[in-house]
Amino acid sequence: MKGLYVFASLLAVAFSTETFVGQQVLRIFAEDDFQVEKVKELEAFDDLQLDFWRAPTHPETPIDVRVPFPSLQGVKVFLESNSIRYNIMIQDLQSLIDEEKLHMTRQRFMPRSIESFNYGAYHTPDEINAFMDVLVSERSFLVSKIVIGRSYENRPINVLKFSTGGTKRPAIWIDTGIHSREWVTQASGVWFAKKIVDSYGKDPSLTSILDNFDIFLEIITNPDGFAYTHSKNRMWRKTRSPNSGSSCIGVDPNRNWDAGFGGAGSSGNPCTDTYRGAYPNSESEVKSIVDFVQSHGNIKAFISIHSYSQLLLYPYGYTKQPAADHEELDAVAKKAVAALASLYGTKYTYGSIINGIYQASGGTIDWTYNQGIKYSYTFELRDKGTSGFLLPAKQIIPTAEETWLGLMVIMEHTRDHPY
Repeated sequence: MKGLYVFASLLAVAFSTETFVGQQVLRIFAEDDFQVEKVKELEAFDDLQLDFWRAPTHPETPIDVRVPFPSLQGVKVFLESNSIRYNIMIQDLQSLIDEEKLHMTRQRFMPRSIESFNYGAYHTPDEINAFMDVLVSERSFLVSKIVIGRSYENRPINVLKFSTGGTKRPAIWIDTGIHSREWVTQASGVWFAKKIVDSYGKDPSLTSILDNFDIFLEIITNPDGFAYTHSKNRMWRKTRSPNSGSSCIGVDPNRNWDAGFGGAGSSGNPCTDTYRGAYPNSESEVKSIVDFVQSHGNIKAFISIHSYSQLLLYPYGYTKQPAADHEELDAVAKKAVAALASLYGTKYTYGSIINGIYQASGGTIDWTYNQGIKYSYTFELRDKGTSGFLLPAKQIIPTAEETWLGLMVIMEHTRDHPY
């Protein structure tokens, strides 16, 4: 097996894919605000090329950071000299990427039917798009595919519409994969699509929802970034648009919305993973959703799915001011995480974004909530840091199954509490 890993790494070099040999992910435990601020100092050193998977915010939250091999010694010395505790979360990132790639190679095929598709494996953009086409051809009475825009690199931005008829009915929106490297989200989105078509007419609650609401499901929300994670850089997070005056590419599409745009929790540096862009909605991937939501005018719930950390969050992220519907949003979140935990015992934390994870300006669900979509939520799926963005494929189906239970709580509440 080790030989296969080496072979995969050599192939990566041959095809100009970025490699992560010797890179580690450290989990840092800041004990107080002073230590949090010391860790933040590391972010200022661009030469270290650190990738914060979970940013330094407050002492209660561990900090996860991917460290390139040449920076490892310096980072560890810095932490130890400041008496900041850490452990090694991932010993060798490339070995996990190689293992993931080999598993995909064994499982890869274009779908012939929705029944033959492998829902327990990670898939390329082409395979997922082919799955959507097969789904529509086999279940055309319930699902269609619409194109709401084009990405910067001119890929179609596809959305599945599940509907039992009518126009401009109240609707529920679900998106996955806005951050391209969060592969378990796109994989879960594929599973959700199959679950919806299988459940209609059999599950009374889901049937009732679809008899009264449309469901829009955007599985590949960041098409260019997702393609790039498969072809060049597994850890890519952003879009792939160029930035004027900089050689650094891409914008964080979850900092690009017109909700507290440019505030704390986003970056003005194009070379960072949280770069907000030159102006709100600069990214076609974001603008396409904005235009769709505003033209539709009757979306009642908006759920954006990320990974990782096992959280269910609601507005706001850019301000400490509680949302007007804070109490109701909190009660629904509490019920949803209880339902989610009932299947495999997976424990989620819930709360507002700013209290539950960190301050983040320009985020998706803050914008949708400000547009009048009361039931705006973000899931952060498995896990809590053992694998980070490289969740083993064997956890895809359990993750999707339990998340579906939480989604159903939100969708049922939306159905039963019209506004």
